Amino acid sequence: MSTVVLGRMRALGRAELTLLLRNRTAVFTALLMPLGFVFLMRTSVSGETLDGTGLSPAGVAMTGGMGIVLVLVVYANLVSAYVARREELVLKRLRTGEPSDTEILGGTALPSVAIGLVQCALLVAAGVGVMDLGVPERVDLLLAGLLLGSVMLTALAAATSAVTRTAESAQLTVMPLMMVSFFASGLFIPLEVFPDALANVCRLLPVTPVTELVRYGWLGGADALDALRALGLALVWTVLAVFAVRRWFRWEPRR
Repeated sequence: MSTVVLGRMRALGRAELTLLLRNRTAVFTALLMPLGFVFLMRTSVSGETLDGTGLSPAGVAMTGGMGIVLVLVVYANLVSAYVARREELVLKRLRTGEPSDTEILGGTALPSVAIGLVQCALLVAAGVGVMDLGVPERVDLLLAGLLLGSVMLTALAAATSAVTRTAESAQLTVMPLMMVSFFASGLFIPLEVFPDALANVCRLLPVTPVTELVRYGWLGGADALDALRALGLALVWTVLAVFAVRRWFRWEPRR
């Protein structure tokens, strides 16, 4: 990627960060809500629930918390951002200039992705320093989960914006993916406590392989086949999300 492209994306990212910081709802969603969910998980997940899974409440809370951060900070935030910029004709005006479509969408996503990754790093630091979870066993898998999750959820946010009429209605259109991810992708409840048939279905959901990669990377416990399956599913969902953006993303206001 050339320095010119990086410069344009940084400029777009700075402008988007300024707009993000002016939006109190977006700031709350990005900075405070994920921490509240992690605290809720830590206090509600009991050792009895996890009997036989080999997982601890702290491990589930911290690794699931990373998935929650990505869903809330990257996905939910960006749906509203893309819709708002579209309806304000910002995206249309940017397309008449030098930035490519990828640069426009990527530059808009930069602040949310950066905030999400910083929060995930803080969760790792808290887990290691406060909860004695130990350092990540496979940093490569942990980073793969976070980076693929960021790209996938950015693309899913752009795709969801195509069916979202206003920034206000984004609070409704993000709910299906959020709810399914929270309760069926291992964020709040590990799939290990589900019946095998149900767990196998849930493993096909988009956020599940991201959660598994993060958990395998930090806590270990996966063989090579499990890691490759999660990595492959995450890549497939990322490709499908990017295809959906290229096919259905709307640059013009919905009127």
